[in-house]
Amino acid sequence: MSTSNSTQSPRAWWAGSSSRARLSAVGAVVIVAALLATSVFVWSSPQNPVRQAIAGQVELDPNAKLVKDRNALLSQIVALRSTLENSESLLAASETDKAAIQQALWSAEGELEEIEKSRGSGATDDSTGNSGDNDSGTTATVTPPKVKPDTVTVAIDAPSKAAITNPKSSYFGMYTEQAPFNFATYDATAAKIGSAPNVVGYFGGWDEDFRASAVERAWKRDTLPVLTWESRPIGSGNDKIIEPDYELPDIIGDKANGVAGTFDDYLTKYAKDIVKTGLPLGIRLDHEMNGVWYPWAETTGSGASINNNRVGDYVKMWKHVHDIFEAEGANDLVVWIWAPNITNNLPSSHKSNEFLASLYPGDDYVDWVGLSGYLRPPYKTANNFSFSYTFDASLESLRSIADKPIFLAEIGASETGGHKAKWVTSFFEGLAREENSDIVGFSWFNLAVTSYTEGVRATNDWRIDSRRDSLEAFTTGIAIDGANFDLEAIK
Repeated sequence: MSTSNSTQSPRAWWAGSSSRARLSAVGAVVIVAALLATSVFVWSSPQNPVRQAIAGQVELDPNAKLVKDRNALLSQIVALRSTLENSESLLAASETDKAAIQQALWSAEGELEEIEKSRGSGATDDSTGNSGDNDSGTTATVTPPKVKPDTVTVAIDAPSKAAITNPKSSYFGMYTEQAPFNFATYDATAAKIGSAPNVVGYFGGWDEDFRASAVERAWKRDTLPVLTWESRPIGSGNDKIIEPDYELPDIIGDKANGVAGTFDDYLTKYAKDIVKTGLPLGIRLDHEMNGVWYPWAETTGSGASINNNRVGDYVKMWKHVHDIFEAEGANDLVVWIWAPNITNNLPSSHKSNEFLASLYPGDDYVDWVGLSGYLRPPYKTANNFSFSYTFDASLESLRSIADKPIFLAEIGASETGGHKAKWVTSFFEGLAREENSDIVGFSWFNLAVTSYTEGVRATNDWRIDSRRDSLEAFTTGIAIDGANFDLEAIK
């Protein structure tokens, strides 16, 4: 999905000249780097209360330990929020730094949420809420419930990869701004629907190590984590298709001539870290590869190269990554999801089955095939706001290429134009049709974002609960006969 929220001006507003602006920008970068380094050092320290809690260290007075851990987390959250605000206020701060700080904040907030649940309070005080009303970081004195001194960490149970790839009922997933690092928005939306999702989608870049906590937190809730793993930095804007450090030929290397891929060490470590958890996850690697808006695409609509990639490189890259994971034993845990974009609005050269088939790595390298598909403006005359218009042609292409379970890995509908409720109703009716029984589920992009479509910038509200009629259509649809959802009810 293509999004962009940033603009640049030729001169910074805080400096009277371009040279002073450059000097100020350099100073800003130094400040942010120092703040980030401090945050990461504190987070990584063996004395970090979260790490001590995870390690299962039990003090003589476990009640006092809960209070100590909680208050330390509150202080950490206040510090991370302050760091994030500072980074956002400095125009020279990099998107990568801000993304790292934001994820550290969400992680701390998620850990605090787990401590609150263990205390049985069911709520947090003002200093932990999203409103940020209490900036002092002070906390009230509380009396935690009694905890047995011999409390130990409970092993996390998860189904096998075989059970995941061939489910008895359909999956319903969501992407939210924070999950799986913090499930607040995720749970709030689920409560409105009345059904608990069993998939959580999230994004990661190749400048990030594997985050075991994301997978562990998901499976603690009996929820399948699905990582959209992009071969570019996590902070890159979706309007940036040139990434010189992430060209496909460099990732692939030249094995015949003894030239390793530039990310081989990174990929090897990533695979080993997955194996260490012993927990399965889905990986949607470099999605929407049949489009022209990501740096891992091969050609533009006019046939020109994208990011110095060559025709055939996408498949070679996929196989290269898969082979490294296979060597480390990680493929026993990873559900590989090959998910192009729906073909409706692609350049004519990219719509054919032959073109799509040229990007498919092969049945031995893929567990699920999938699609990204949205109801989004501008609408063509032929668009009747139905499941069939959005998905049928692309599903036919997928089925001509592979006989694999289909997961609609990223979908959503805009409120623009007033067609969302109708489309949602048709979507679930389409899923319930017999010919679509090979669709094992979907994951909804539950955010409101600004994006570019065919050169037009607009803000679209993709959220399930964007309007009452849209929410009602979703709630009714997910419960219809034939859709094969067996979800836990939320009362």
